[in-house]
Amino acid sequence: MSDCLTRKRGWQEGFISPRGAKEEHSSPDFGNCPNLRLLKMDLCVVSLLLVLSCVDAFQYSELAQYIDSHQEEYVEALRDWVAIESDSSNILKRPDLHRMMEVTADKLRKMGGDVVMVDIGEQELPGGGTLALPKVVTAQFGNDTQKHTVCVYGHVDVQPAKLEDGWKTEPYNLTEIDGNLYGRGASDNKAPVLAWIHAVEAYQAFNMELPVNVKFVIEGMEETGSNGLDAMILAQRDTFFSDVDFIAISDCGWLSKRPALTYGTRGNCYFFAEIEGPRQDLHSGVYGGTVIEPMTDLIGILDTLISPSGKILIPGIRDAVAPLTDEEWKTYQDIEFDFDHYKNKIGVSQLMYNNKVDLLAHRWRHPTVTIHGIEGAFSDPGTKTVIPAKVTGKFSIRQVPDMDPALVKNR
Repeated sequence: MSDCLTRKRGWQEGFISPRGAKEEHSSPDFGNCPNLRLLKMDLCVVSLLLVLSCVDAFQYSELAQYIDSHQEEYVEALRDWVAIESDSSNILKRPDLHRMMEVTADKLRKMGGDVVMVDIGEQELPGGGTLALPKVVTAQFGNDTQKHTVCVYGHVDVQPAKLEDGWKTEPYNLTEIDGNLYGRGASDNKAPVLAWIHAVEAYQAFNMELPVNVKFVIEGMEETGSNGLDAMILAQRDTFFSDVDFIAISDCGWLSKRPALTYGTRGNCYFFAEIEGPRQDLHSGVYGGTVIEPMTDLIGILDTLISPSGKILIPGIRDAVAPLTDEEWKTYQDIEFDFDHYKNKIGVSQLMYNNKVDLLAHRWRHPTVTIHGIEGAFSDPGTKTVIPAKVTGKFSIRQVPDMDPALVKNR
């Protein structure tokens, strides 16, 4: 388990859409270049910006050479960012997360951007109390009313990472192996954010005018639900976002080696099932068989959510799902997809479906239930004959077109 970034050049882009998650492929085909969806992306972002302007080949060549010559500098910047343990799920890491946002803002300020760190309030903790949310970084480069404005979204928080999770290298120490860079956040999402920043920086190095106005919205809570971001966007829709023509989500991947536009992603509803029993943990040798055990009840509840074959067992969940159209079916049929590569990449010998359309539809277009873990259960190495007094099951339901999260919650 790792974030991996291949040290080559490529391009990547994604745009917001209200429909289900899909990819639309376009040329050129990069042939045998590995892992293009995670490649060093500075040149690809420059390429995207150039599409929107009339820049001659000589200028493009200069930009490309500049980026190539600064590759090591870019890698070191990524190394510094990866070293910051900006885990948004761990409240004990919140100081690191705040520092990550400051580092991001400082880099943009040094480039001359109009930078604001937006306070989005506090996070309510499950056990009571509150904790300050990391500020959202906004930045602007250019305000020419005759140009289009592109707003780049990204995040610099990460999910938890430990060696015992299956990492072969220290997660927060960017490590190069066979041309690949491994480190938590290397691909999701610190390198893509840096790629956009370095692209603007490359224009500045040549005193070249940006072909579009560029705005940044960079948050620090994406991995845990983007707390506070919706309210912040609504509050600034008539100010910061009022002139935005395009929003580019720099947090997407490609299904194959061909460039693709990701124009929608599944939503998510996250749930907690909390079961309490005795007022304290008990020894199973003394109390086992005489008390109603919370863990047993929780397992019973989780067993009613989804079958081993992937069928959702919760009544009514699929009722509102928009049917897969003939047009969508044809789109999936035409997408380049290699079953063996997909299995090898994630390390499995068998998938839930053997048909390409069925597999892609269930990855992008159908809802699913995933059980993520149990809090309060014994999970350390070794044995412990404990009856947990309180356990909390964690699961989520992915949302697709026409599903209403409020109705899903009521189910």
